[in-house]
Amino acid sequence: MKILQFYIQTFGCQMNENDSRLLHNLLLSSGYQATDQIENADIIIVNTCCVRQTAENRALGFIGSLKHIKESKPETVIVVCGCMTQQQGEAELLRKRAKHISIIIGTFAASRLPQYISLYQANGEPIVDVDENYENENLSNLPRGEKAPTLTFDFKAQVNIIYGCDNFCSYCIVPYVRGRERSRSAMEIEEEVRFLCQHGVKEVQLLGQNVNSYGKDLAEKTDFASLLRRLNDIEGLRRLRFMTSHPRDFSDNLIETIADLDKVCHQFHLPVQSGSDRILRLMNRGYDSAYYLSLLAKIRRIFPDAVITSDLLLGFPGETEEDFQQTLAFVMEAQLDAAYTFIYSPRSGTPAADMPLQIADSVKKERLQRLMDVQNPISLHLNRNLIGSRQEILVEGYSKHNPQYLCGRNYGNKIIVFPANSCPSVQAGDVAWVRVTGAQTWNLSGEICL
Repeated sequence: MKILQFYIQTFGCQMNENDSRLLHNLLLSSGYQATDQIENADIIIVNTCCVRQTAENRALGFIGSLKHIKESKPETVIVVCGCMTQQQGEAELLRKRAKHISIIIGTFAASRLPQYISLYQANGEPIVDVDENYENENLSNLPRGEKAPTLTFDFKAQVNIIYGCDNFCSYCIVPYVRGRERSRSAMEIEEEVRFLCQHGVKEVQLLGQNVNSYGKDLAEKTDFASLLRRLNDIEGLRRLRFMTSHPRDFSDNLIETIADLDKVCHQFHLPVQSGSDRILRLMNRGYDSAYYLSLLAKIRRIFPDAVITSDLLLGFPGETEEDFQQTLAFVMEAQLDAAYTFIYSPRSGTPAADMPLQIADSVKKERLQRLMDVQNPISLHLNRNLIGSRQEILVEGYSKHNPQYLCGRNYGNKIIVFPANSCPSVQAGDVAWVRVTGAQTWNLSGEICL
């Protein structure tokens, strides 16, 4: 009997990437085989994103391109899942516009994919499940025991600790497509991290829309700081990262806890979104620019080596030139290692989509370029400050841009590239020391310290 092969195409953020990894392992443990060649796939899975219009457009374009595959191979099972399908009315629109789709499932039904594939193959009837059924949402539970050898492991892994979001920022679709906050039990998370480390994982990144909210909804008395303490002692774990932190909830207790733990990296991603207090209020962010800057000062006082990155959203409804100038001034004062800049795109169902004074795309793009012109020199300056320093890196493999170089990341998650022939014994997954010899805006270059 032929073993069916599956192919997964992912759009969106780290949460989506991790969901795809979990789907990958779920299907492996159910007897399917992975392929990286879409033309060989019996099952094609499109994991979608709708946080920004560009990601949604890319996903829709890819889904449309699958029509010819279904026509030439009618037995192909085409699955569309992820945040886009969970939007109100989107599943019905997909059924009408893309009749070649076999299965449509939302963010709460992903764990039921193997049984839906079997059901579709049995009767050929399209399946749609976008119900918000929290009780059956167990995608994060990795197969154990005899099914574990079928899984694929890397030296780095991501682990969801909390799903959903309760913040309801006025521009954000996430609470509507991922649901309210739901924490996994600390014991379940610890078991997963321990299991991963037993299979060679050295670095784990904890994921959540707001990891700082972890534990608030649980009966057990716990919080994110307690979880970090619990995981820090796991044998085999070298590095522990987390993303994303809401600035409003980044407590003094959390800072003090991280200072006590040797495996938690001093890398902090704190999305600020705007430097204008007026825009922050319209966004419903729950803090002002002064609070954010004081938080940065507190972190840098405790962690002089801290690498701090942020998100900035340009062109929010009603954003004036004065508001934008305040953001530029904020960026100069904050001195962030990197800022991931995005153009606001209206998301149907969010308050901001119906706000007056929507900004023209041409203005958004012009402001985006001006913001990058301010931030990029800051990033370059901070990277240049590391020239001459010794950095411990976790080697990731050959550089995508030049196969004569290897690359790895330091504790601050900065990429460092170095000549592969300088130490032939070094390979992906190794921990090595490098001396930084050069700096660019987005990465560093170095040489192995022998």
